[in-house]
Amino acid sequence: MIARNAFGGLAHYLDGLDVQRSVVGALIMRELHTRYGRENIGYAWLLVEPMLLATSVAVLHGNAGAHGGEDLLPIPFALGGYCMFMVFRSVIGRAESTLEANKPLLFHRMVTIFDMLVARALLEAASTLLALVVLLGLSWTLGYGGVPASPLVMLAGFGYMVWFSFALSMPICAASYFSKAVGKFVHPLTYLAMPISGTFFLLAWVPEPYRGMLYWFPLNQIFEMFHTGQFASVRSPYFDVMYVTFWCLGLTFLGLVSLRIVRKHVHLS
Repeated sequence: MIARNAFGGLAHYLDGLDVQRSVVGALIMRELHTRYGRENIGYAWLLVEPMLLATSVAVLHGNAGAHGGEDLLPIPFALGGYCMFMVFRSVIGRAESTLEANKPLLFHRMVTIFDMLVARALLEAASTLLALVVLLGLSWTLGYGGVPASPLVMLAGFGYMVWFSFALSMPICAASYFSKAVGKFVHPLTYLAMPISGTFFLLAWVPEPYRGMLYWFPLNQIFEMFHTGQFASVRSPYFDVMYVTFWCLGLTFLGLVSLRIVRKHVHLS
């Protein structure tokens, strides 16, 4: 009897997971159509937009001198750093408008605020990762960079960036619903984070005591992990997987609690 109940509980859980997957998939398609439509090049903007931004930044940093090993070239370094920051900026930046833009969808019992944020985060992560792969492939083909030294470590860094950004987007979404002023501060603070986040530098290049202060910023540790996977000459001692995981878990818990609170205050009419 216990085994049958356990199996039934698992089946119920898998059914619920399948429903949520369908809901998130439908929200992604709706977001694609709302944001890009079918005019001009349509959904292709999903890839072209981040590629144009990252290429422009890489060109600006293309003449910078090498700071380390022979594989640590400026163009792939700028491409990797800026694409990673785009994930953070896009997921955080779109969180404050998520609820207002999609509130009528809450009339459907199966759609939740969590699903809306997941859909937007997955869309941003997928488009930026695809752009990053294409651009790094082109830089390698044209002789401006090499292949990643440890692709799995690099992907782990990218995955932590998506998790950290998504976890942070949940309390931002909830706080923005209660106060419009919060939303006004999100974009400026995001851009202020760029110069200190490790987007365009390694912590090894920063003198003390500033390096010690930046070390505690989880965003910097995620960038260190990513660059360690991207370049063979970078073996950064300045990231701790457990520390970053602790931050992501804590923000996820805070985010889930904040979404639960804000849902009670969302009135549909």
